[in-house]
Amino acid sequence: MSDFENQPQRDIHFSKRIRAGKRTYYFDVKSTRNSDFYITITESKRLPGETEAAPIYEKHKLFLYKEDFEKFTDGLLEALEYIKGTGTATNSESKAATSSEKTVDSSFTDVDFDDLGK
Repeated sequence: MSDFENQPQRDIHFSKRIRAGKRTYYFDVKSTRNSDFYITITESKRLPGETEAAPIYEKHKLFLYKEDFEKFTDGLLEALEYIKGTGTATNSESKAATSSEKTVDSSFTDVDFDDLGK
């Protein structure tokens, strides 16, 4: 086990579980030793071929600290707006990225993320 996995669990102040098809997402609000809040976002996916008695889950975690909330939220909302078709970029960097993304060959966009782990 790595040092990362051996770290003690922080108190969870709030938790929300979202089931989304084959994946489950957890949004947990925890606190640091200095009583600052942060969020962990965990993606959990059951691995295929495991038995009901001994299931194995693949988990990925993202730690989001208070000082990054605004930038993270802005980026996420901008990405969601783009996906929903509004395409409203809020800064010149995003506009440049958006215009360059439009020239990308569409054959590279059909990716099945379930196949990447195989």
